[in-house]
Amino acid sequence: MYNKRTLLIDHVKEHAVIYIFMTILFLTGIIFGAIIVNSMNFVQKQDLFFYLERFFGDISEEERTNSSEVLKSSLLYHVKYLFILFVLGLSVIGLPVIWILLFLKGLVVGFSVGFMVNQLGANGLFLASISIAPQNLLVIPIYIVAGSLSMIFSMILLRKLFSWRISQPVLQSFGKYAVLFASLMVFSLAAAALEAYVSNEAMELLIKSLYKE
Repeated sequence: MYNKRTLLIDHVKEHAVIYIFMTILFLTGIIFGAIIVNSMNFVQKQDLFFYLERFFGDISEEERTNSSEVLKSSLLYHVKYLFILFVLGLSVIGLPVIWILLFLKGLVVGFSVGFMVNQLGANGLFLASISIAPQNLLVIPIYIVAGSLSMIFSMILLRKLFSWRISQPVLQSFGKYAVLFASLMVFSLAAAALEAYVSNEAMELLIKSLYKE
């Protein structure tokens, strides 16, 4: 156990710059998402808010959302996203796409929260805190770690491309890479469960209380 902890600490220290870079990239996406909300004109905001209100109206009229379906849908989304990052990490040319995907993930989070707060004020902030925040407390670190691992493995391949060393270390690195991504996919199940059984139900209760006659 102690040996594993030491290996983890050494890994983070060795690749600290990459983890910091990916974290900053994600945070930059969040900031840009909020900026986009503020740069939208009144008509654009009203058009988008119309669809959001219709979505809230549908939720308020439904008896209950099937949490198991939300769980399956959310888990499938996370697994697909992580698998794409995994595959991109196997190719040096996929490195810029990894950056773009992580940036876009941050942008979506920033835009979603920013738009709710912009249009609904305190209710929007509360709604975002119960419908977006819980699962993202797990999802964001998972995606940052996944993006960082993909970047690290791409750089390993890049170094080997200009090296005459034997390929065994690459195979060992790939084994660790695959195991780590499999672990992240397992952790994403917890995030999906939070979304299905905590965020989704809390969001339904809040929306129904706001829209009840």
